[in-house]
Amino acid sequence: MVLSAARQHLLGGIRLGAWGQHLLRGSRLGAWGQHLLGGIGSVYTDAKGFQEKEIREKLQAFPGGSIDLVKQESGIAVLTVNNPARMNAFSGSMMVELEERVSQLEEWTEGKGLIIQGAAGTFCSGSDLNAVRAISNPQDGMKMCTFMQNALTRLLRLPLLSVALVEGNALGGGAELTTACDFRLMAPGSVIQFVHKHMGLVPGWGGAARLVRIVGGQNALKMLGGALKIDPEMGLQIGLADGVLEGSLAGSGANALLEAEQWLGCYTTGPAPVIRAIKSVVVSGRELPLEVALRTERDVFGTVWGGPANLQALATKAKHK
Repeated sequence: MVLSAARQHLLGGIRLGAWGQHLLRGSRLGAWGQHLLGGIGSVYTDAKGFQEKEIREKLQAFPGGSIDLVKQESGIAVLTVNNPARMNAFSGSMMVELEERVSQLEEWTEGKGLIIQGAAGTFCSGSDLNAVRAISNPQDGMKMCTFMQNALTRLLRLPLLSVALVEGNALGGGAELTTACDFRLMAPGSVIQFVHKHMGLVPGWGGAARLVRIVGGQNALKMLGGALKIDPEMGLQIGLADGVLEGSLAGSGANALLEAEQWLGCYTTGPAPVIRAIKSVVVSGRELPLEVALRTERDVFGTVWGGPANLQALATKAKHK
């Protein structure tokens, strides 16, 4: 029933959300393609009972820390989870700030890539327990879960190639945050651990669903059921990590960030419209039914065919380089 409903939702001529609208703004999509790319960014809407204003107000009652965003001229943005006094745990206000930063990135048409890191040499330890205790009833917990699922789904669907730069620990919700990125780079000595079982919980920010797609069902069961500590070596073995920082550069936040920028630059070099189009066709291929994904790919292809980058490549015979 869920699959059937989701398929009808995708195929039924609905108005899709912000993801597609901002993916290739100003592009030459046809009417059908514009409709399709109108956004599958948001999972929940007010029409589905998602009262975002109410949830935001409740979360903002628990302040602390910040989510900092720097957009660089290179087209690579850096988002920092900044609450070192609590191992970069998410306060309620930080959850709201994360959603606001995602909205800003959706509007950033010059962007190509995104690096997510934690402040002070550790990634993120999940939710601030002070806020968790205050909203421990099921109704408020579901509202927080809904809000974060929406924010992290939109994060993953951004038209930017994203990488989680994992230094220190990524625990609980921090581990879930790493799965909302396209790639994960781990520093020596770092750990990704879904500790939810120890708290009498399961992931609620979409981390389990994304984890299965990244490492497969068997590995996901082991990681969740055993609350396994995944170090860089194990991360590479199971496909959770896409690379490990060099030991000579690890230990310094600035150096780790520089190495992450260099690593991501291997995949973001080139005109922004082309990189963003690449992310678009990959997201549609991953999330849409095949026939719809094929049509999306055709429409996105039409936005870059005959464009400046394409014409320049033809003139210089770049295909054979």
